Amino acid sequence: MFTSGNINKDSKPYPIGIIGGGQLALMLVEAAKERNIKVCIQTKSSDDPAALKADKVIHADPLQIRGNKSLLKNCEKVIFENEWVKIEKLKQIGSEVFFIPNLDSLYPLVDRISQKRFIDKLNLPSPKWLPIKDFENLAEEDLKTWKFPIMAKSFKGGYDGKGNKKISSKEELDNFLNMNMSEEWIIEEWIDYEKEIALIGSRDNDGVIRVFPIVETFQLNNICHWVLSPAQTSYEVDIFAYNIFSSIVNDLNYVGVLGIEFFFGKCGLLINEIAPRTHNSGHFSIEACNSSQFDQQICISSGIKPPDINMNSEGALMINLLGLKKNYSLKIEDRIEKLSNINGANIHWYGKSKENFGRKMGHITFLLDENNHKKRSEKADSLKKEVNDIWPSPYDSKNRLI
Repeated sequence: MFTSGNINKDSKPYPIGIIGGGQLALMLVEAAKERNIKVCIQTKSSDDPAALKADKVIHADPLQIRGNKSLLKNCEKVIFENEWVKIEKLKQIGSEVFFIPNLDSLYPLVDRISQKRFIDKLNLPSPKWLPIKDFENLAEEDLKTWKFPIMAKSFKGGYDGKGNKKISSKEELDNFLNMNMSEEWIIEEWIDYEKEIALIGSRDNDGVIRVFPIVETFQLNNICHWVLSPAQTSYEVDIFAYNIFSSIVNDLNYVGVLGIEFFFGKCGLLINEIAPRTHNSGHFSIEACNSSQFDQQICISSGIKPPDINMNSEGALMINLLGLKKNYSLKIEDRIEKLSNINGANIHWYGKSKENFGRKMGHITFLLDENNHKKRSEKADSLKKEVNDIWPSPYDSKNRLI
């Protein structure tokens, strides 16, 4: 029988293992190679992005426990591409010391309900919410306190526009309730925010916290289109966001990289979601910082003291390259070649086998040298247009990044 005991006795040829093989795992592998650290990944297919560069691939679904066992047998530490893992099963096959972050830290963040309850426990600001089964059972008077539109979010696994639905009327709500199982969704109040911002940071094994600049993100159809760093925020908002980050990671005794998405506006600063991993809003850090979010995670996981984080430029713009329709006139190769000719372009191509509509195929980053936010925003707008003329947003009928 394979147990955690013989996992400990086996030799471990790989310092780091990654559960998952998508683009986040790919960039973790690339960061590890920069530090001459070998990486083994567990993923379904040899065609997955990280499989193309990893030192070893265990071909198994990331949720497959047999594959998890093999990964633990081969690796000193195991990190996660995303939080959709079977924590109870992982606890049965390996010690907490194998995982970064540890499984108890990860547990409150693996789905939206446990996240919301954790945020409420810490009395941190976030939109009003209810599990959908509780919402269905509200008394008439209580129901009146909820105003349309409202947002329905899937209990688990929602990302890139999946698992989110805006509900604008009682009729839409009734239809939605008739079509969905109660335990699979939550209902959240609709927030009229002015902008969305995000904060990525890390906490190392000594409890030292390091944070990247707060960034502004732009979502269309619930998919991030671009990220501008740093965001234009006040000192008070920055401190509040940093305190929220510190409260979360310290309460969880969390070790590793973590991201928080916020709504900001008349509502103040509200937590939208917590990502216990590297995050799309931190991709700019690869070129724009002395140590990227991926480097921070690799350092922490391999026992290297992470560098303190500093920007290499005044700012940065990151644009996601999203899959277009099959009949789009310009082939991928031609788009990439044209993008590479834009001055200052840093292209990250994920090597995915198919260009599905709206799928994240890669991203492009530009460093911004302008010394104030207005000038950086103007430069960013110019670059967005230049990129969009070559690779338009799949969701904007006018072929413009807004």
